[in-house]
Amino acid sequence: MALTHDDPRSALNDKAFQQTVDGKETRLFWLGTDSGIKAAITNYGARLVALFAPDKEGRYRDVVVGFENLEQYIEDGDYHGAIVGRYANRIARGRFSVAGKEYTLAINNAPNHLQGGRKGFNAVVWEQVSASDRELVLQYHSPDGEEGYPGALTLTVRYAVEDDNRLAIEFEASTDATTVLNVTNHAYWNLNGQGSGTAMNHTLFINAGHFTPVDEFLIPTGDIAFVTNTPFDFSSPQPIGDRIDQDHQQLYYGAGYDHNFVLIDTGEALKLAAVATGDQSGIRMAIRTTEPGIQLYSGNFLKSLHRLKYGLSDERRSAFCLETQHFPDSPNKHGFPSVELRPGEIFRSRTDFTFLVEQGS
Repeated sequence: MALTHDDPRSALNDKAFQQTVDGKETRLFWLGTDSGIKAAITNYGARLVALFAPDKEGRYRDVVVGFENLEQYIEDGDYHGAIVGRYANRIARGRFSVAGKEYTLAINNAPNHLQGGRKGFNAVVWEQVSASDRELVLQYHSPDGEEGYPGALTLTVRYAVEDDNRLAIEFEASTDATTVLNVTNHAYWNLNGQGSGTAMNHTLFINAGHFTPVDEFLIPTGDIAFVTNTPFDFSSPQPIGDRIDQDHQQLYYGAGYDHNFVLIDTGEALKLAAVATGDQSGIRMAIRTTEPGIQLYSGNFLKSLHRLKYGLSDERRSAFCLETQHFPDSPNKHGFPSVELRPGEIFRSRTDFTFLVEQGS
C-alpha cells in the first residue's frame, strides 16, 4: 500500500478499463498538467476514477476513493465517482408530477427512488465527444421513458483540468419534453489519500446557514432549518467527525451526515460552497458551484466489503462526499428551487474543485 505516488499514471492499469459493455467500448482517460493535478476518468458512468494532488511535501496522493478495474465499477452499488441522474439523490416514493401528468419511477432505495433508478447515468457507457490532455467531453442520450422519466434528454459533461490545480465539471442538457433533472458527480474524497484511514479528522467549512431536515427515510420535510447550535454548523471549519455521534434526531436518521445544505447566494456565478482540508496531507479542496445546495455524506454505510485501488477496503467513514446539487425531492417540494427542464431550454451547471496545500501544515 502506497499513500504517495511518484508517477500517478503508473498507479492504474489502463487496460483494466477496456471492455465492451452493452455493445460500447469503455476506456480510461487521463487529464492533467505537467506539475499539477492528474485525473483519471472512465466513460463507464462518466466516473472520476482517481485524482492525484500534490501534498505538503510535493508528493502525489490519490484523493478519490475508487476501484482499479472496470468490472468492480460495474458491480459497484455506491456510485463511486459517477455522474448520477437523471435525478441525483432521492425522490419520495418514486413519484412526481410535471406538466400536469404523474410519473412513477423505480423504488431502488425503499420506499424511495435514488440516484436515477436501477440503471441510472452511473451504469451506462457515455460517448466520447472530444478528448485532449486537459479536457474530456462525454455525452449520453437518455431516451424518453428511461427509468420512468419523461422526455428524450441529451446530457453532456465536460471535465477540464486548469493550471491552478482546478478540476472543472460542467453539464449541459436539453430535452424534447418537460422533465426533471438534477445531476452531480458522486466522488468519494479522502484528502489524505486513499488508504489513510478515517476521513472524519478532515476539517470542513460549508458556506451555508441552513440545511434541509429529513424524515426517517431521508426525504426532506420541506423545512429550511438554521444550522446554528446544531451539529450541522460548518460555517467555521470543524473536524467532520467531532459532532457526528451527538444525540440529534437528524444524525440518527442519516447514521451520521447525509444531508443537503442550502448554500449562501453570494451573487457570484460560481459561489464558494465548501472547503475541506486533509489533516495529514495538508491538501485543501475548495469547491465553487452554480448549484443551490451541497450534500454532505460521511460514508456511513461503507462496510469494508469491497476491494479498492491499491488493495485497500472501503472502511466505514474512510471517505466523504460533497455533492453539489439541487435539493432532494424537489419535484415534490414546491418551495424548493425548480428542477424542471422544458423543450427549448438549456440546462447548464458547473462545479470547480481547486486543490491547494494548507499553509503551515
